[in-house]
Amino acid sequence: MKNKFIKSTIILLIGGLLTKVLGMIIKIVMARLIGTTGLGMYMLILPTFTLLISLSSFGFPLALSKLIGEEKRNTKRLLFSILPVLIIINILLIITIVIISPLISNKLLHNEDLYISILSMALVIPFTSISSICRSYFFGKQKMFPHVLSNIIEDLVRLIIIVVGIPLVKPLGLKYIVCFLILINIISEITSTLILIIFLPKNIHITKEDLKPNKSYIKDTLNICIPNTTSRLIGSIGFFLEPIILTNILLINYSNNYITTEYGVISGYVIPLILLPSFFTLALSQSLLPVISKEYVERNIKSIKKKVSYIILLSLSIAIPVTIILFFKGDLLLKLIYHTNLGFNYIKVLAPVCLLQYIQAPLSTTLDALGKSKINLISTLIGTITRTISLIIFSYFKIGIYSLIISISLNIIITTLYQIKKVRHYLTY
Repeated sequence: MKNKFIKSTIILLIGGLLTKVLGMIIKIVMARLIGTTGLGMYMLILPTFTLLISLSSFGFPLALSKLIGEEKRNTKRLLFSILPVLIIINILLIITIVIISPLISNKLLHNEDLYISILSMALVIPFTSISSICRSYFFGKQKMFPHVLSNIIEDLVRLIIIVVGIPLVKPLGLKYIVCFLILINIISEITSTLILIIFLPKNIHITKEDLKPNKSYIKDTLNICIPNTTSRLIGSIGFFLEPIILTNILLINYSNNYITTEYGVISGYVIPLILLPSFFTLALSQSLLPVISKEYVERNIKSIKKKVSYIILLSLSIAIPVTIILFFKGDLLLKLIYHTNLGFNYIKVLAPVCLLQYIQAPLSTTLDALGKSKINLISTLIGTITRTISLIIFSYFKIGIYSLIISISLNIIITTLYQIKKVRHYLTY
């Protein structure tokens, strides 16, 4: 078990590093090809896209990883049991997107050019759902190489399409470029899914019994999915409301161009740069889930404590040096990576706070593995309410986009401290 955990972690670390580098290259190429205004438009609809993806997967990937990791159920029947539920959710979501797209673009974001981009999300979400379900199988089995390889190839495909496609679409205007960036996900997710399918066991034999939905399996899955999805949904709704609140309140004293540009700088330059090494924490957390799930069933609390403490220390050992570099030399990194100095003043405020962000992944994964997904729901709810209310209040203070910086900071601090308290509690008793 220990060797398998270490091997899985190493594979995820290497894969995470490669995908993070590729992801950064994609962002750099995209920012240079579409400019600050185009990046701002893309970042305005990204919260909507994130919300829809959260809804479409409905927390099934995490639930399946945990249940498969426990090794107590028929994996084939488990997957086929939740498939009909997932299909129904996606159909309802597609219909909803078609209906509300004009409302989001014209009334909430005050930018009719975003309509076709939001509408195009309806075509993407079924593919993201299928891909996430396939990944959950390999996570549960602690087979990380297929997941890593699919991610790398997916990013390579996305990068090639962006480099080749954006110049071709550019004459049509920014609104079509942003729509193109959304639709790219269809091809990349199909590619990722095909890679994962290749690594499925060749001797799989599916019987009629496997195809019959098991009510007990569905119930076990939903018991994890509902609090986890609600938690992600709350966070995504807060993220979704963020540009809407900023646009509607800041327009009282600031221009639409200022809001779009500064929001694009924070979302497109500052946050990705600060969280660049987060692949390390994410990799550790992903490998942790099936291991802790099994050890908790066996009541091996001492081993769980040791692993969680070790991963948090490792995460901080990466986060602290990165934070110091960003605080003093963030402008050089911005210039090197994005060819701009925009956002360095925001980095100096957010980088120290984001030290806590680095340990959120192992904390929330531990709570999920312990069967305490409801605690993650509560922590997300508290953080999102804090972020939203503080964003509304500080947006009226005439401090511009710093209202967003303050709300992000408060959210990180409160959420992390609450999770630390709860993890300590459940690993003590």
